[in-house]
Amino acid sequence: MTAQRRRPLLTRGMLALGAAGLAFAVPAAAQAHVTATASETAAGDHTVVTLSVPHGCDGSPTTKVAIKVPDGVQEITPTRSPFYDVTTKTEKLSKPTTDADGNEVTERPDQVVYTAKTPLPDGQRDTFELSLQIPEDAAGPTLTFPTVQTCEDGSTSWTQLPAKGQSEDDVEHPAPSVAVDAKGSSDAKGGSESDAGGGAAASTASSSHSQAGMDGTTTALVVVSLVVGALGLLSGLAALLTVRRRR
Repeated sequence: MTAQRRRPLLTRGMLALGAAGLAFAVPAAAQAHVTATASETAAGDHTVVTLSVPHGCDGSPTTKVAIKVPDGVQEITPTRSPFYDVTTKTEKLSKPTTDADGNEVTERPDQVVYTAKTPLPDGQRDTFELSLQIPEDAAGPTLTFPTVQTCEDGSTSWTQLPAKGQSEDDVEHPAPSVAVDAKGSSDAKGGSESDAGGGAAASTASSSHSQAGMDGTTTALVVVSLVVGALGLLSGLAALLTVRRRR
């Protein structure tokens, strides 16, 4: 075989190998960030926000997850977990306010910290649920939950906020966030729970179904990517072997 005929075959083989690598990289990138989802998203709604931690710190197991509570949130209830010790840190308000019952409020939750009893392995994911009421005046912006992930070796601060015109994909370590809809939009979609206890129960169920759907979609993407990647790899190897046989 001439050198001119070898080059196209070699080029096709390299392209196939590159496609295989891209197929593996796409789902990995989609799962790389700590993300947040909410069972309800309208201003004033009671909701359960679920934060998902998909991996450790460059291969190191996770030992602690510290979640900053958004400004304006006056009360928060973290879901207990048998794998973590859960604590809520508070901060003093510069100006006292009153709650819905007319009681004076002088402090608010500032941070929820999950400390692992046994480190979370890098190859496993976990979720952290927070029950809260979205502030009445939060419509329009996003509700952000800056999160610091501490590992046995190092840490990752998921605290970056995209600049105007950017998305979360444009920053390396975006803070988990939830877009807030206009007040009453949940009622238009079928109603929301006004009672804190009932809202938390309904929200937890909704969050679980939502997470299950996300997991199913992720699994499908991974399977498809593996198949495409394997085919691309085999095609590339076949092309390279053909080149060698004909030399």
